[in-house]
Amino acid sequence: MSDTATRTMIRTQGRKAYASFGARPSGTRHPLVATAMVLPLAALLAVAFGGWDAVVTQASSVAVMLGR
Repeated sequence: MSDTATRTMIRTQGRKAYASFGARPSGTRHPLVATAMVLPLAALLAVAFGGWDAVVTQASSVAVMLGR
């Protein structure tokens, strides 16, 4: 029982700290925002590790599959 109470107290304190920074705890993000956040890092990793051709091939395959 005390273990559950301790976890609840820690969770409540975490929510208060999170809310004090003015952030929304919804956890949802628009897909375009998520894409804009991920693409620069993905491009950097693809160039850094020489996987650019694989990325282009996969993107081409997905585009064909979607009918574009």
